[in-house]
Amino acid sequence: MVKAGGDSTVTVLVAFGANFAVAVAKTAAAAVSGSASMLAEAAHSWADTGNEVFLLIANRRSARPADDRHPLGYGREAYVWSLLAAIGLFVVGASVSIWHGVSELIGGEQPEGREYALAYAVLAISFVLEGISLFQAGRQLRTEAHRLDRDLLTHALETSDPTTRAVFAEDSAAFLVA
Repeated sequence: MVKAGGDSTVTVLVAFGANFAVAVAKTAAAAVSGSASMLAEAAHSWADTGNEVFLLIANRRSARPADDRHPLGYGREAYVWSLLAAIGLFVVGASVSIWHGVSELIGGEQPEGREYALAYAVLAISFVLEGISLFQAGRQLRTEAHRLDRDLLTHALETSDPTTRAVFAEDSAAFLVA
């Protein structure tokens, strides 16, 4: 099992910073434009930021040394916290999607030109920040993969470090959607 800690913590902190900045940008854009879509995107980004908190807890708690009560250590606790992060993302994402869909059906408005410009600016900011986070996760996985003589994707699928895998998957998905 790959010990969660140093590199994984850096990767999760970079993802936290990126998601926090994206959430702030989307919240500001939603406040300025009054866009329900941007508000839904902001809520999703805040959920992503919350997930990183769960992953930081996972790294910290799973790195504790073995003791009399847990002679094999706490390493597997990272899986529980990563599962909670995934469930949280799913629940918040589904709730926001349903809320956004219903609100658009009830009183959807046609966006204005400035709303599009603001949305594209926030999209560009998100693209850069998510790219930085994806780069960090990829760099960590690539270093580990090289050490184990694997390719990057094989290692990403087979690594026993659930926090780095979660950041890599989340950022890859964000990049594909953007």
